[in-house]
Amino acid sequence: MRSLTNLKQPPRFSLSSHVGNHLVLSAQANCRIELFVLAEDIIRVLVLPDGEIHGPRSWAIAPGADDVALEGRDRRDMSGFTPPPFAVSGDAGHVVVETARVRLTVTLDGGLCAWDILHDDAWHRVMNDRRTQAYNFGWWDERVYHYIERREGEMYVGLGERAGLLDRADQSYDMRTIDAMGYSARTTDPLYKHIPFYVTWQPHTSTGFGLFYDTLADCRFDMGRELDNYHGRYRHFVAGHGDLDYYFIASAGTPLHAVRRFTWLTGRPAWMPKWGLGYSGSTMSYTDAPDAQQRMGEFIERCREHDVLCDSFHLSSGYTSIGPKRYVFNWNHEKFPDIDGFVQSYLADGVRLCANIKPCLLQDHPAFEEVARAGLLIRACDGDPAWVQYWDEVGAYLDFTNPHTIDWWKARVKDSLLKHGVAATWNDNNEFEIWSPHALAHGFGNGYPAHQAKVLQTQLMMRASHDAQREYAPERRPFLVSRSGGVGMHRYVQTWSGDNYTSWETLRFNLKMGLGLAMSGVSNSGHDIGGFSGPAPGPELFARWVAFGIFLPRFSIHSWNDDGTVNEPWMHPEVTQLVAGLIKLRYRLIPYLYELLWQSHCAYEPVLRPMFAEFPHDPRCLVDGDDMMLGSSMLVAPVVEPGQSTRDVYLPLGTSWVSYWSGEAFDGGQTVTLPAPFEQPVFLLREGSVVPLNIAEQHFGRPADERAFLVVPHAGAGITRGGCVEDDGESEAWRTGAQGRWNVVLTGDAHTLRISVEREGWMPQPQTQVSILVPRHEVRTIVCTGGALAADHLSGGWRCLTISLAH
Repeated sequence: MRSLTNLKQPPRFSLSSHVGNHLVLSAQANCRIELFVLAEDIIRVLVLPDGEIHGPRSWAIAPGADDVALEGRDRRDMSGFTPPPFAVSGDAGHVVVETARVRLTVTLDGGLCAWDILHDDAWHRVMNDRRTQAYNFGWWDERVYHYIERREGEMYVGLGERAGLLDRADQSYDMRTIDAMGYSARTTDPLYKHIPFYVTWQPHTSTGFGLFYDTLADCRFDMGRELDNYHGRYRHFVAGHGDLDYYFIASAGTPLHAVRRFTWLTGRPAWMPKWGLGYSGSTMSYTDAPDAQQRMGEFIERCREHDVLCDSFHLSSGYTSIGPKRYVFNWNHEKFPDIDGFVQSYLADGVRLCANIKPCLLQDHPAFEEVARAGLLIRACDGDPAWVQYWDEVGAYLDFTNPHTIDWWKARVKDSLLKHGVAATWNDNNEFEIWSPHALAHGFGNGYPAHQAKVLQTQLMMRASHDAQREYAPERRPFLVSRSGGVGMHRYVQTWSGDNYTSWETLRFNLKMGLGLAMSGVSNSGHDIGGFSGPAPGPELFARWVAFGIFLPRFSIHSWNDDGTVNEPWMHPEVTQLVAGLIKLRYRLIPYLYELLWQSHCAYEPVLRPMFAEFPHDPRCLVDGDDMMLGSSMLVAPVVEPGQSTRDVYLPLGTSWVSYWSGEAFDGGQTVTLPAPFEQPVFLLREGSVVPLNIAEQHFGRPADERAFLVVPHAGAGITRGGCVEDDGESEAWRTGAQGRWNVVLTGDAHTLRISVEREGWMPQPQTQVSILVPRHEVRTIVCTGGALAADHLSGGWRCLTISLAH
């Protein structure tokens, strides 16, 4: 327990140490503030009211790395950073630390921080600690506080998946992981993830910053909802325990810079197999049925009947049942009499299985006594299991801070799933809802209260699943999904927004939740298409949800409908072929999605982007709307209200836009009304974009791939560049050079378009020709370099140029 002196006045600091990029400010009563200059745009602040570190090690910080040590990273470990040049100056009242991009001024009375960012050759003040009681130097209790002055017109975006508007201003959020089945995407709080990071954007100066609080504690963010006359306008962060340990990330010109740098700071996003972008079937109903293996076979038959493309199926937890309850790693042989035959039948049609696994053992689990005797469970003070409510029974969570638990888990993943041919793990119900202050975790030999690091258990669970897959098949890229998670989850898994409720409102606000996640460093995400719980979606809502979902990295139709029906592509005969066609459109766009995930992996680029983040200088993009950018090239405008046959779309200033369906061009800075039939979701391409496509004819069980490129050249003189990554889509051979790239360049002037198409590196399939599609209004003369123009014709709204490639 922290020992604090109840100070009547703020402590008076002085600079007591400056070694390398680590500065220490000390004050009476052992108060201490440590500064770490980590990069020209990143400075870390560690506030220690009694001079001691109370938080556990960090599992979040992994600059540019694939992972951290299993037992975490020492809080003062600065490996992975290249400290920049910086200056330290000051006077009797201040210490000033200045890099090429950030200036931090610390007021010695109280240790208050003021932050300036250099933008357009001028310094801009972007953040001040609150002048009164900004930190908790013994003012109140043992919790951790940080109070910041609030500025007029600021926007706050991030904090992971939150309900409600994308801009978090004037709201407050409870950050603790919880199983929120049937949540309201507009109002429910808390939800499934713990990501204490957000971006502040100040439109009037085009400057902003990211703040990341490196804590595992349950915490709360108040973004201006609270008012207290004694302190002026403010916002604040409070954590239940640990230390005030935060990273300031400067972001001038675009808020996306802070997102990229935060993602880099917390580790490289996983490069997952391409099949993870395909349609994934899922429902609890199939595996809950007594004839589950037959029901699962019927899914494949329906995919074939309706020609619904499908790459995977999420096997719900009913496969583990004994009676009405679920027991992780326990196959129900009555439901699945031939496990190997079942798995192989799916693989024969190119459909991989992703099996549901849960981290809690019910008290009557067949392995419970063995696991309890081995000390693999979170325990109570008396050594007994720490009991929790889990679904319809009492059980105990596995303790992933015990290396023996990790070994046990990995062995079960391999023996129960992977050896049968199951391709992936679905890490579910992993919020670790431990509320007792008396429950204890092993803590890698340094035990601590389990409720203080619930999200760490989630992280280590998904890591153990990831490591099991990598160990079992080191030549293949692991694919995992997880519902819960925290900072660093992007290093392991794809995720989704949990058990949403079926409604038009959910469709609208799930879009914002996905954008919030992407602005928090987690791009590989999606939603349960159609809604998971509540009423079955009607034909219109289901079709609109599919038309939105096809643009997200994760595309899974999943449900547990109140009336026992199942969300399936063929659930409404009147729209079945329309849905099948939308899924084929999704597969046409997979090369673009794959390229975006590659850019996320190698350059930390967010895949989904709010309009204001891509166009921060357009005031109309600051409005919280229902549109989004998919990468930097594609504007997606889903229909999120019933009864609509058209869609009004505001097109940002500074560029022109082309409709995918008509090829018609529109100037930016205006609102256009576009037709929005069910089968033609509204999306437009930005001038200067290159979007890779798969134009091969595809059918269920018969994959095909042929690359083509949609290109929107600049209207006048200009160069348009783009391309896409190519590899085998599944193996780790890309690490040793088995990867290539298409490079497309269009150079234009008033009369001529010069097209260059080049392939570099290893290519997975031969292709002697490639199609370049430009808008049909593009009438300039075409000149090819590095190939020959073999055909030139109109196809819908596009001019299709077939180029024979040079050998």
